[in-house]
Amino acid sequence: MGEIVGAGLLAHVPTIVLPEETRLELNQGKEITLVTGLNQLRKDVFERDDYDTVVVLDSHWATTVEFVVTAQARRAGLFTSEELPRGMCRMPYDFPGDPDLAHNIEKFADKHGTWITAIDDEYLPVYYATINLWKFLGEGLPDKRWVTIGVCQTGDMEDHLRLGRALADGIAATPGRRVLLIASGALSHTFWPLRELRDHEASDPVHIRTPEARAADEERIAWFKEGRHDRVLDTMDEFWKYKPEAKFFHYLMMAGALGERACVARARQYGEYENSIGTGQVHLWFDRPEGGWTASHTPVQESAHA
Repeated sequence: MGEIVGAGLLAHVPTIVLPEETRLELNQGKEITLVTGLNQLRKDVFERDDYDTVVVLDSHWATTVEFVVTAQARRAGLFTSEELPRGMCRMPYDFPGDPDLAHNIEKFADKHGTWITAIDDEYLPVYYATINLWKFLGEGLPDKRWVTIGVCQTGDMEDHLRLGRALADGIAATPGRRVLLIASGALSHTFWPLRELRDHEASDPVHIRTPEARAADEERIAWFKEGRHDRVLDTMDEFWKYKPEAKFFHYLMMAGALGERACVARARQYGEYENSIGTGQVHLWFDRPEGGWTASHTPVQESAHA
């Protein structure tokens, strides 16, 4: 029987893969902590041998009539972003996939009243919400499998929770799998207009698009640290006012897999809460609580890396 052993809500912004010199130039001579946070997360979690597969819930990959899960035995190539080819250009990637897991997830679509298709087409596009995080957390670890699931642009909150439930069942049905989930995407997600944008490239959250969006982000970060996934889920109508990336579907899929309102996992924060041209970005990691994702547990100390 497989199990989910860790999960994270992680930022994938293009800035993290820019050359260090460029990052410092954009950020008043300082390194952005989204980079140092990922480096520390790799050491703390991704270089361990207690997992074998990573499933990325990719906020940049939007399907239309079904959820799609990658089922290739291996994915390799060069990635250039259509959004920012100057900064993400011909980036090499090469990692094994997990066809058995992908097809097991597909099998649980009917049980949860949704539509899921495993696709093994070698020409299926890949997106930087997956690639940028693999560059930090997976490159150089050739035995770790990586699988991606896209959001569905015609789906709503309930649809994405259902995908998460099917994901959890698919993992459980795959013998021996020990899986890390990554909800790859931002919190509030409104950019500055083009003519103003270059005045707001530094990471300081004073550049978040509005004070109200920053307050909404910080409120949810606090809830995540308290293990209050119920409060995050119960206030989605309120949070949607601040246009979280992909309607926060990347997180909702993860929440569906972890028990939804019953999930009590507390977040460790890696790096600071930072701006990216108006959007709210953070790295939050959830270890599996003793006794399971929905088991009550005693408070834990906040990470020294926060």
